Amino acid sequence: MSARATRTAMVVVLALTVAGCGTGGDRASGGAADGRVTGPVTVFAAASLTESFTRIGRDFEAANPGSTVTLNFAGSSALANQVNQGAPADVFASAAPATMATVTGAGNADGAPSVFARNQLVIAVPRGNPAGVTGLADLGRPGVKVALCANQVPCGAAARTALDAAGVALTPVTLEQDVKGALAKVRLGEVDAALVYRTDTRAASADVTAVEFPESARAVNDYPIVALKDAPNPAGARALVAYVRSAPAQAVLAEAGFQAP
Repeated sequence: MSARATRTAMVVVLALTVAGCGTGGDRASGGAADGRVTGPVTVFAAASLTESFTRIGRDFEAANPGSTVTLNFAGSSALANQVNQGAPADVFASAAPATMATVTGAGNADGAPSVFARNQLVIAVPRGNPAGVTGLADLGRPGVKVALCANQVPCGAAARTALDAAGVALTPVTLEQDVKGALAKVRLGEVDAALVYRTDTRAASADVTAVEFPESARAVNDYPIVALKDAPNPAGARALVAYVRSAPAQAVLAEAGFQAP
């Protein structure tokens, strides 16, 4: 082989090697050749999103073969603390803008959050409503046991706003760290009522009944979502945020009882 032919062959081999490295890098960061995303996507989401995001996660995986969605549900404030302490996550979905602000304020968001849903409080009571609760005023009656979310949790802050608007003073028998914990107290018969989201009572309709009250209009929570700055799968993070705002995901949220943003 001539010297010129040898040099040409080496250039071809080098070009193929560089191209191969580029393709592997795209796949490692969650990109696929056809535009879909691949790899694991970890989502930290408010506990009230449990049912709807479980379904949305499965739908996202179906739309993006090769992707896997891992969901971590808890109170929004606890999740925000985990993100700010460096827990590996790609996406954060909060039940309130104030909790999201702790993440964006720490510089841990990739871009500005977007609101994808809204949620409203109801009074959850056991089936049959044995305590005869018809509104917020009844929660202040002697002997009525009430569960609330802790004040730092979005459902707790919303409950305090609604109670203040109604002029109702009460001492809850328990303060839970997320809305599912408050709802569980009703399902187990440990309390007569709890202030939770409308979506949570819909998901547990076999065990609890929702009592609507007008003051809940003063405490509607916006739900923001954002991709995280240090996301292990940045392409997957951006794709999942976009999917949550898509028509199929919005239909899932609406079916669960969420309001449109």
